Amino acid sequence: MSKFNETLLAYLALISGLAISGVAVYYSVVGLTAIFSAATIPIIIMGVALEIGKLVATVWLKQNWLIAPRYIKIYLMTAILLLMVITSMGIFGFLSKAHSDQNLVSSEVLTQLAIYEEKIKTTKESIESRRREIKQMDEAVDQIMARSQDEKGAEKSVALRKSQQRDRTRISQEIEAEQKRLSELNNEAAPIQTQVRKVEAEVGPLKYIAAFVYGKTDQTVLEKSVTWVIILLIVVFDPLAIVLLLASQITFQNLRFTSAEVNGLQIEEPKSEKTVSKIEEPENKDTNNQNLESIDPWSEFSKKKVNLNKFRTGGDFLIDYFVNMVQSGQMNIEQVPLDSQDKVKLRLNEK
Repeated sequence: MSKFNETLLAYLALISGLAISGVAVYYSVVGLTAIFSAATIPIIIMGVALEIGKLVATVWLKQNWLIAPRYIKIYLMTAILLLMVITSMGIFGFLSKAHSDQNLVSSEVLTQLAIYEEKIKTTKESIESRRREIKQMDEAVDQIMARSQDEKGAEKSVALRKSQQRDRTRISQEIEAEQKRLSELNNEAAPIQTQVRKVEAEVGPLKYIAAFVYGKTDQTVLEKSVTWVIILLIVVFDPLAIVLLLASQITFQNLRFTSAEVNGLQIEEPKSEKTVSKIEEPENKDTNNQNLESIDPWSEFSKKKVNLNKFRTGGDFLIDYFVNMVQSGQMNIEQVPLDSQDKVKLRLNEK
C-alpha cells in the first residue's frame, strides 16, 4: 500500500472513530439525563468530560505502553472499560426510551380507536334493534291478514297498520338519526385508523424479526426482539469507536516510523519488492569498522540509506547501533524506537 493510501486510511479511521464516539456520547448523555432528569446540565457536562478523558486515556496508553508504570496501565484500562460500559448503558437507556415513547403513542392511538369502535358497534346494534321493531309490526299485520279470508280481515290489518303509523314514523326517524351518527363516527375514526396503520408499518420489521427468531409476534416476543436489537447495537457502538481510534494511531505511528530520521539514518521506501537498497560503502572501510565501542561507532554510516524492511524488522545492524549509542551515553533507552527497545534491553543485559 502506498504512503498516500495509508495516510488516507489512517485519517478515515480517526475521523470515523471520533464521529462514532461523538454519536455515542450524545446518545449516552440523552439516555442518562432520562434516568437522572433532575440534573440535566451536570449530566451533560459529566458525560462530555468523561468521553474526552476516555479517548485521551486510550491514546496515551497506546503511545506510552512500554514506559508507563504497571499501576497506571491497570487503572487506565479499568477506567476505559468501565466508561465504555457506562456509555453503553446510556445508549441502551436512550434507545429503550425511544421505543417506549413509540409504544406510548401507539397505545394512545389504539385506545382512541377502541373507543370509536365501541361507539360504532353500539350505534349499529341500536339501528338493528329498531329495524327488528318494524319487522315485528309487519309480522303482526301479516298474521291478521293470514287469519282472515274476508274483507274484515283486510280492514283489521289496515286499521292495525294505521295504529302503528306513529311508532313506525318515530322508529324510522331514530334509525335515520343513528345512521347519521354512524357516518359521523366513521369519519372521525378514519384519521385514527390511518395512524394505527402507520404504527403497524413502523413495527412491521420488528414483527418479521420476532417471527423469524421466535416464530410468533405477540407483545412479549416483540419486547424481547427490541431488547436484543438494542444489545447488538451497543456491543459494536462504543467499542468500535475505541478500536478505530487505536487503529488510526497505529497507522500514524507506522508512517512516522518509516519516514523519520533516526539519529541521521535516512530511511526510504524501496522502489519495488525485488529492489533492495544498498548501503553505500564508505571510502575508507577500515576506519569505519575498527571500533564498534567508540562514542559513535556508526558515524560514517549515519547518513547512509538503510533498507526499510531491515529497519522495520529490527535487524542486527540497527540493534548494534542502538546498543552502542546507549552505552556511549548519546542516547537514552526511551529514545530507542518502541519496536526495538525490547531487543536493545536484552542485548544490554547480556553485556
